[in-house]
Amino acid sequence: SMLCEVADKLGMSVERLREINMYKEGQLTPFRQPLVDWNIPLMWDQLKAKSDYDERRRQVDEFNAKSRYRKRGLALLPTKFGISFGVKFLNQGYALVHVYNDGSVLVAHGGTEMGQGLHTKMAQIAAETLEVPLDAVFISETATNTAANTSPTAASASSDLNGFAVYNACRDLADRLRPYREQYASEPFAKAAKMAYFDRVNLSAVGHYATPDIGFDWEKNEGQFFFYFTQGVAAAEVELDTLTGAHTTRRVDILMDVGKSLNKAIDIGQIEGAFAQGQGWSTTEEFLYFPSNGRLFTQGPGNYKIPSAMDIPRDFRVSLLEGVKYNALKTIFSSKGIGEPPLFLGASVFYALRDAVNAARKHAPGGASELPTLHLESPATAEDLRLACEDELVQMARIPQALKEGRVPFTVRI
Repeated sequence: SMLCEVADKLGMSVERLREINMYKEGQLTPFRQPLVDWNIPLMWDQLKAKSDYDERRRQVDEFNAKSRYRKRGLALLPTKFGISFGVKFLNQGYALVHVYNDGSVLVAHGGTEMGQGLHTKMAQIAAETLEVPLDAVFISETATNTAANTSPTAASASSDLNGFAVYNACRDLADRLRPYREQYASEPFAKAAKMAYFDRVNLSAVGHYATPDIGFDWEKNEGQFFFYFTQGVAAAEVELDTLTGAHTTRRVDILMDVGKSLNKAIDIGQIEGAFAQGQGWSTTEEFLYFPSNGRLFTQGPGNYKIPSAMDIPRDFRVSLLEGVKYNALKTIFSSKGIGEPPLFLGASVFYALRDAVNAARKHAPGGASELPTLHLESPATAEDLRLACEDELVQMARIPQALKEGRVPFTVRI
């Protein structure tokens, strides 16, 4: 938001200002971690081209010049999200894997499935490592009697931690089973498992994983705080009804760097869901409190407005970064966590609305030059957007207060 206001003061596009101030490969973060595998500048250029951003900027400006009460806005926003727990000891995962003599595989790990597809990814990792069909792998309910001392399913690191633990357990099993797989190469996996069982081979394995090279010294402000960064860029286009403050999200384009995705369908779903949550966070989800006692008023769906079906972008395009070589990514199958990172990209709708409001303020009595620089705070509710347009009706509503204070800063014709 500060960059937006600086750009307005300088009379330049905020996208250009963001480009000038972007990190470069190898530069240090405030916590003195060098950025490696830094793909935001590449993704920024790719999304601008893929979304036809410059041409749409021209179309939006053309529409706004012809439309008095409906204004469109456009915004381009990057994000980077560090993946790791800030507390070092939490960066570990545990798994227990059993191979049965009928060829089935049971996996227990420390992650909690809450609809994010974690179990599916763990089953895929097991199937890939053991070279068995996915339908031969079953996931056991997460419990401390099978996976003890596990870390919370949080920080978008669960696929990393539990996935590598599953991989380590399955790799041990694959090594034990290799002689039988070679001997019975033309037979189903169940044959090798049964013959290993007859030879009294241990068909259970424990897997543990501890994130390497991680650790931060808070006293010295040095060390590796995050294992890597998930990165993304979003472009959002909105249309604002300046008479009511209501808006429609016309189109959203997102490009995410998720490494080599474990499951593209799941990852794209995670991106869409996180974006919708971020869109609600930055536009409709307003906290209101009772002034008498400070108690929270917006406690339920009747007055706390989360995104609904009609808030989904009319045109929603999500793609993953492809064809990039990673020099320092040491995660499971070179994948990246994707739970929380796209959430902030939902704020691209907020900044597109700010762009639309700026277009509306040109019609204010005296013109936009007579108004202070637009300071729009999140969430950009319909009420806030309506008032921010600063047209004749809004300024008329402010006349009684201005008269009361002995100042009439403008003339209103009725």
